[in-house]
Amino acid sequence: MAEREASPLPLEVRARLAELELELSEGDITQKGYEKKRSKLIRAYVPHPGGMEGMSHRPPFGPPSAARFHRRRSSGTRDERYRSDVHSEAVQAVLARHVESKVAVPMPSKRRSLVVQTSMDAYTPPGLSPLCSDSSSGSEEEAEPGDDMPGMEHWMGRPAHLGPAHLGSTSSSSSSTQSGGSGNAGRLADSLAHTHLSHPHLAHTHLTHPHLSQSHHASTHHSQTHHGISHLSLKRKAALGVAENGGSLRRSCEFGSDMLWPPPLESDENHSAPPDVSGYSSDSSHSHPHSERHIGTIARNTQKYGNAERMETGDGVPVSSRVSAKIQQLVNTLKQPRRPPLREFFVDDFEELLEVQQPDPKQPRPEGAEMLAVRGEALGVVTNWPPSLEAALQRWGTISPKAPCLTSLDTTGKPLYVLTYGKLWSRSIKLAYNILHKLGSKQEAMVRPGDRVALVFPNNDPVAFMVAFYGCLLAEVVPVPIEVPLTRKDAGSQQIGFLLGSCGVTVALTSDACHKGLPKSATGEIPQFRGWPKLLWFVTESKHLSKPPRDWFPHIKDANNDTAYIEYKTCKDGSVLGVTVMRIALLTHCQALTQACGYTEAETIVNVLDFKKDVGLWHGILTSVMNMMHVISVPYSLMKVNPLSWIQKVYLFKAKVACVKSRDMHWALVAHREQKDISLSSLRMLLVADGSNPWSISSCDAFLNVFQSKGLRSEVICPCASSPEALTVAIRRPVEDCSQPPGRGVLSMQGLSYCVVRVDTEERLSVLTVQDVGTVMPGALVCVVRPEGVPLLCKTDEIGELCVCSVATGTSYYGLTGMTKNTFEVFPVSASGGLVSEYAFVRTGLLGFVGPGGLVFISGKMDGLITVSGRRHNADDIVATALAVEPMKFVYRGRIAVFSVTVLRDERIVVVAEQRPDSTEEDSFQWMSRVLQAIDSIHGVGVFCLALVPANTLPKTPLGGIHLSETKQLYLEGGLHPCNVLMCPHTCVTNLPKPRQKQPEIGPASVMVGNLVSGKRIAMASGRDLGQSDDNDQFLFLSEVLQWRSQTTPDHILYTLLSSRGAVSSSLTCLQLHKRAERVAALLLERGGLQEGDHVALVYPPAPKFGKSAACRTWNLLVKGKMSSAVVF
Repeated sequence: MAEREASPLPLEVRARLAELELELSEGDITQKGYEKKRSKLIRAYVPHPGGMEGMSHRPPFGPPSAARFHRRRSSGTRDERYRSDVHSEAVQAVLARHVESKVAVPMPSKRRSLVVQTSMDAYTPPGLSPLCSDSSSGSEEEAEPGDDMPGMEHWMGRPAHLGPAHLGSTSSSSSSTQSGGSGNAGRLADSLAHTHLSHPHLAHTHLTHPHLSQSHHASTHHSQTHHGISHLSLKRKAALGVAENGGSLRRSCEFGSDMLWPPPLESDENHSAPPDVSGYSSDSSHSHPHSERHIGTIARNTQKYGNAERMETGDGVPVSSRVSAKIQQLVNTLKQPRRPPLREFFVDDFEELLEVQQPDPKQPRPEGAEMLAVRGEALGVVTNWPPSLEAALQRWGTISPKAPCLTSLDTTGKPLYVLTYGKLWSRSIKLAYNILHKLGSKQEAMVRPGDRVALVFPNNDPVAFMVAFYGCLLAEVVPVPIEVPLTRKDAGSQQIGFLLGSCGVTVALTSDACHKGLPKSATGEIPQFRGWPKLLWFVTESKHLSKPPRDWFPHIKDANNDTAYIEYKTCKDGSVLGVTVMRIALLTHCQALTQACGYTEAETIVNVLDFKKDVGLWHGILTSVMNMMHVISVPYSLMKVNPLSWIQKVYLFKAKVACVKSRDMHWALVAHREQKDISLSSLRMLLVADGSNPWSISSCDAFLNVFQSKGLRSEVICPCASSPEALTVAIRRPVEDCSQPPGRGVLSMQGLSYCVVRVDTEERLSVLTVQDVGTVMPGALVCVVRPEGVPLLCKTDEIGELCVCSVATGTSYYGLTGMTKNTFEVFPVSASGGLVSEYAFVRTGLLGFVGPGGLVFISGKMDGLITVSGRRHNADDIVATALAVEPMKFVYRGRIAVFSVTVLRDERIVVVAEQRPDSTEEDSFQWMSRVLQAIDSIHGVGVFCLALVPANTLPKTPLGGIHLSETKQLYLEGGLHPCNVLMCPHTCVTNLPKPRQKQPEIGPASVMVGNLVSGKRIAMASGRDLGQSDDNDQFLFLSEVLQWRSQTTPDHILYTLLSSRGAVSSSLTCLQLHKRAERVAALLLERGGLQEGDHVALVYPPAPKFGKSAACRTWNLLVKGKMSSAVVF
C-alpha cells in the first residue's frame, strides 16, 4: 500500500493489522469498527500532505455513494467504474505469453461460489481481477496505485507453486473482447513498449499517475527484491511483457491493422473467483481518469496479512500461521474436488498414442539475410496505346479492316478460316446488340450490362470464341469461359456447374457446331448437366443473329474497375473457383506483356496453348488485338496427329513468336525425322508457358540441342511463370546479345524438402536443376513469404511463396470473401514488423526464390506440395523420377498421377500410372520395384501405394491430361480397378502407435469413452415433471378427453373465428365440437362403410370460414372412428 511504502510500519503494527483483518473476516467486528481501529494504528506512521494525496487516505466517496458501492458488491455484479477494455486486453496479452505450469490444487470456496475455470489463460494476478462477489472481506476504500504492485510482483515471481486458489479469474465481459478490444490492446502494448525502450523517463512521466510517480523512489529498493521490473506501473509492465516475447510486436499486416499476430484470447465467462481465506492479498481497488477514459488497475478484494509467516497444509494450500483452527477446518470442509473443464474432455488421446516424429537436428536451416522486395522496371507510357481493349479493336477494325487477326487450322493443318480485324469488329458489334436486345422480352431483357454469361466453345474453334469474347466486352457483360461438356458425367463437370450457379449465369454462348455436338435427350433438347444451373443456349453465328440498327453503337469507355472476365481455376481438392479480372488490370497486363516481350504491329505469333485461359488467352486473344498481331492457332487435335505441325507453321508463316509448353517441345522431339523443310531462324521468342515447372529445363535443353542446327538460337527460349490469380509473374526477356547465359542452379533435393536453397553438384542423384523464369513484370513488386502462417519475408536462401503487388493481377474469387482475403489481400511483413508495402499483395501459388540479379526461380507449386513427416515434396518431382525409370516407355503416353492421402495423421504418397497394353505382370512388378527404389534414394521418402491401371482408364481433363482430384476420389472410393498394386506401408508409415503400456493416470477423454461404453450419459437435460392428476390418468386418447371436457366444461370456447375486420364472427365450445364430431362420425360409419384403422383425407381450402368445419371433421375421426387422417389444404 502507498502509506506503507511511504513510511514502513513496525512489525507489531503489521501483526495487529493482520489480527484486525482476521477478526473482520470471522465477523467478530463490523466494517466500521475495523476502519476505526485501523486508522488509529497507522495514523502515526502515514504523512498527511495536502492536495490530492491528502484526500487519497480518506474514503473517496460520501456515505450515499459508499452505500451504493457496498450494495453493488454485495449483489455479486461487476462495478462498471473499474471496467477498462484496453487495459483488460493488455493484461490478457501479457498473461498469454507468461508460461506457467498447471497445478491441480483444490480451491477453497464458499457455498455460493461458482465453479472457476483452472486453465492458465483464465488466471489474473492478484490486484488485477475485478471486484469479487464477496462483500464481507472487502474494503470500501479506494486503493492507491502502489497497492497493486506487491501483489503483481509476488504473482509474477511465483508461477510454479501457486494453485488456482491464489489466482483470480478474469471477469472481463465477452463483449469487450469481441468488439475489437484486442486490437486496441495490441496498439497500446506496442506503443508503450516502444516508448519505454526509447525514452524510459519520458514514458514513466506520461504513463503513471502522480501518486505513483511520487511514491516511485520510496519503493524502489523494496521492489527490486521481488522483481526486476517492479518499479514500473502496471501498464508499463503489460507493455514490457508483450515486448519481451519474441515476435509479439509484429503488426497484423494481413488485415491492415495493428493487432498482435498471436490469436486473441478467448473471453472468459463472467464468473467471480471465490476469495482464498487462507492466503493474503490486498483488499483495495483503484480507478483514475486518464485522457477522459477510466483506465485503472483493479485490486482483488481478498485479505492481506502483511508480513505474517506462511505455511502450507498437507494438501499444499498455503495458509497463514495466524489462521485459527476453526477457520482452517471450515476451509477444508468446504473444499470440493476439482472438476476438469469441459474442453479437457475433448483432448484427443490418439495423438499421444502415435510416435511423434522428432525433427532432424542435422536438417539445413536458412542462413542468409532477409530478402528485399524486387521491383520490375517501370511500365513505359506509349502515346499510341489505346485507353481500353475495345478502343484498340475499334481502331484496327476501322483503320485496317483487312489485316489478318486470327487464322484457324483444321485437323490436316490447312487454314480453315482467316478472321480479319474488320470482321472481328463488325461481328462483335452484332453479337453485342443481340445479347442486350434479343434475349428475353421487350419489357424485360434477359441479360443486362454487368451480368455473367458462359462461353462454351471447343478447342478447335478459336474464331467463334474470339468473336464471343469481344462481343461480351462491347456489351459490358462478363464472359466466363469454360470447357465443353461432352457427357453428363464429365470429370469436374459438377464443380464447373457450381461456379456457373454462384456467378448467376443463365445464358451460355456457343457455336453452331458445338451446339449440335452437345448431348441431347430423346426430345432433342439439351439436358441439364449434373450440378449446372438451367441455361439458355445461344448460338453466336451471324446467320442466327439480327442486324443492329444503324443508330445503335456500343458505348466504349476507358478501362475502369468493372469486371472484364472471370477465369476458372481448379484447386487441389477438385473445387473450381472463379478469378475476377478488372478491365484496368486487363489493359495494364496487355501493356506489360507488350513491353516485356517487345511486341510490335503486324507480327505473327503461333499459339499452341489453350486460347480460353492462362497464357494462351493473354497472348493469343488479348495482347495480339492490342498490337494488331496475326495469330496462327494450332488446335490440340492437330497436335495429336502431327506433333511437328507448330514448327511447320512457324517456318511457313515466318512467325516471330511461338507460345508452347514443354510437352509440345518434347513430342516434337519424339516425332522429329531429319526434315529438311524446317527452319526456326525467324523466331525471336519461343515462349515456354510452363516454365514454372522445374522439369521443363530438360525439354528446353533437348529441343535446343536438336533444332539449333535449324536456326534456333539459345536466347530465343523464354520461360515464364504465371498463375490465374497474379496473371504473369515473371518472364525471360528476348535479347539480341547471347553473351549472357540464362540463369540456372543445381539444388539439393534434401534442402528443398526443408524449404532451404543449397547448391549441389550435378554428379549427385538427389539434385534438381532449375532455370530462371526471367525478371519481374514491368510495374510489379514481388516478394517471397512463408507459405503458412504469418506472411513473413523469407531469407535469401529460403524457399517460399511468391507474392505480387501490381495493378495487373486478379481481384478476387467471385463470391468467396474469406478466400479472397487470404489470397488477394496479403500484407507481407519483415522480421522487424514493418510492412513491405502499404498496398496489398496477391499470392501466386508458386514456390521459389529470387536469385542474383533479380532472376526468379520456381521450384514447385502450392497445389503440388506433399508434406510427409515434416518434409515437403513436390508432386512434379516425383512424377519426373517415376518417368525416368527404365523402361521409360512403360507408362502409357506418360500418363501418371501423384497425390497424397492421410494415414495416421500424416500424408502418404500414392502413385497411379497407366501401363502399356502389351505389358506383362512380371514387367509391371519389376518396373514398380525400380520406381520405389528410385523415389526412396532420390527423394528420401517412401511410397505408400503404387497402382497400375489399364490404358485410357483414368479421368481426363478437356485437353487430355489426367484429372488429379477425380483420380484421387476414385482411389479413395475403390473405383480405380487397378491391374497391379504394390503397397509398401512399412517403408513410409513411421509413426505407428506406441506399444501398450500402463498409463500413469486415466485422462478425461478415457473417462468419457468409458462412460459411453458402459451406457452412461455424460450430460442430459430433462424438463419439468408433468404432475398428472388422478382425473387425467383414466384418459388415453384425445377423444376421451373431449368427451370429458364436454361434460365438465361444456361452455369453454375452444375455437374462435375472426372476420376480416378483426371481429368475432363465430365460436365453438367443447360441447358443440363434441356433438358435431359425433354426427359426422356416425355418418361415416353408417353410410361410408368405414372401419377403425382406415385412412381418410381431409381436403379443405385455407380460408377461415372452413376452419370450423375442418376442426369438426378432424375431431369426428378421433372421437368415434379412431381413424388416421391426412389434412390437405
